[in-house]
Amino acid sequence: MTTRPDRSGQPWASIDIGSNSFRLELARLSGERYQRLSYIKESVRLGAGLDAEGMLTEEAMQRGLTCLKGFGEQLVGIAPERIRAVATQTLREARNRNAFLARAEAVLGHPVEVISGREEARLIYAGVARLQPSNKPRLVIDIGGRSTEMILGRGRKPLLAESFGVGSVGLSLRFFADGRYTEEAFRAAQVAAGAELEEALTLFRPELWQEALGSSGTVGAVSQILAATGQTDGRITPAALRWCIAQCLAAGSQDQLQITGLKDDRRPVVAGGLCILYTLLTQFGIDELMPTKGALRQGVIFDLAERLQPSGARDPRGDSVAELQQRFDVDVAQADRVAAQAEKLYRQLVAKPAPELLRELRWAAALHEIGMLVSHHDHHRHSAYIIGHVDAAGFSTNQLQRLGALALGQRGGLRKLEAELADATLLDQLIALRLALILCHARTPAAAGTPKLQRAGQQLTLTCPKSWSGEQARTRFLLKEEAEAWAKTGQVELLVG
Repeated sequence: MTTRPDRSGQPWASIDIGSNSFRLELARLSGERYQRLSYIKESVRLGAGLDAEGMLTEEAMQRGLTCLKGFGEQLVGIAPERIRAVATQTLREARNRNAFLARAEAVLGHPVEVISGREEARLIYAGVARLQPSNKPRLVIDIGGRSTEMILGRGRKPLLAESFGVGSVGLSLRFFADGRYTEEAFRAAQVAAGAELEEALTLFRPELWQEALGSSGTVGAVSQILAATGQTDGRITPAALRWCIAQCLAAGSQDQLQITGLKDDRRPVVAGGLCILYTLLTQFGIDELMPTKGALRQGVIFDLAERLQPSGARDPRGDSVAELQQRFDVDVAQADRVAAQAEKLYRQLVAKPAPELLRELRWAAALHEIGMLVSHHDHHRHSAYIIGHVDAAGFSTNQLQRLGALALGQRGGLRKLEAELADATLLDQLIALRLALILCHARTPAAAGTPKLQRAGQQLTLTCPKSWSGEQARTRFLLKEEAEAWAKTGQVELLVG
């Protein structure tokens, strides 16, 4: 498929908040042409700042915030809808990530989304597939600071994407924390990496791909060493990796390692990265790994541009919702009725609704009964859990949690969402969803005439059509109960007329 040309000429921006490095990329798109305008990389080593309790230290957070403040200065003048910031494994793990995210968003001036490992892998492949196109079945590997992503794909389509919890920062801290290089430490690190990756051996076996590509930091750093020392032309082979490891052992320590092409910011994590690379090549039968141009940051830009296509037809989140509906045997007709009714009510509440908030409302309606497959009793709680924890292509962890909150709040008391209702945008979405569910409670086409919803401060007035007959007595009863539920929150007064 060909991407519609971006005739605006305006730049796109992606921020990759990685475990080792933070990266900012500005680019222009014109059809299939990608033009980098600016690229900034800072070695922050956020992943090294996770303590034994899984908490980010204040020192690590400050390093990240200082970097993001500088990035924010580069974003001035770029349309907000053309900016996306994503965070990966360290913030997937950090127990105090929400505290850091709030501060990060304040200094960056833009929301930060935490993405799942599989979503990270999908976006990495999107960057590789666009910048290095091929119709061959291929294996793409990205070794980050605290995770390693592996993707099988062909053309633009990722066929299998997985993420494993081993990376250059984590492995280096575990086995080379004192900076000393020994044969025992290298063997132990390779065994640990192999144990983490072992479950992928059949999934990514050699007969499934014809070429292997390596993306981003570790692969790029090792490739530069091999090219600078003349060991290879930049391609990574098992023999070349054994040479690199031998250089580390000969040096004896990180401080004494003098190897052409090794940058200072890579020195603390090079040993862990070499162990993961050698394990991957030997365990998965990779004779040579070629460095590739594409990476997560470009994939984020390509994906964002596709989301904003006028029709929205290429937004992968729509496909994910449809797949989840099928997997969990959702009553699609009912979901569509609720979505249509909720959108009508929401548009009465919000004069100029943001397209993304409208999409979220429709997705929440589409998935609100997903928990029915677990149990009809308290299905809203099951729905909330499933949505908040599922891997769904295109969605960030943040957005899935928001959809989960809407699913949880679809029925029953509202005290369970007391904190979330402080967000006025989610409050409006929830009002529209709950009222739509009442109007569609009979699971048949809604009665003729849509109730009119008006707002005056905290007071909402729902005026029912005069055409409603006595058959709508049950609906009126449920609406009265709904008014009582909102009255207990002290945030909204719902009047039903």
